[in-house]
Amino acid sequence: MREINFNQEEQEILTSYNNYEWYSVATSERIAELKSYAEATSNQKKTVILQLSSFDLEAIQAQAKEKGISDQTLISNILHEYVMGRLVDS
Repeated sequence: MREINFNQEEQEILTSYNNYEWYSVATSERIAELKSYAEATSNQKKTVILQLSSFDLEAIQAQAKEKGISDQTLISNILHEYVMGRLVDS
């Protein structure tokens, strides 16, 4: 099993959780409110026209096929990872 190295803040949170210092403050009303926010933001999609080289498009289509998803979904996922800072230049 792989050992996970936590930074100090993460370790303090984990220790606090393991000491049962956390409790839920969720109410059915708050959960419904948060669900409505999530649905409202996740459904707001816009169409973008994007020109790609034939080489890039064919490579994307091949990778999407391997993953069992559409090329549009793969492109959307890649862009989302980039704007969230999880996709970086190598």
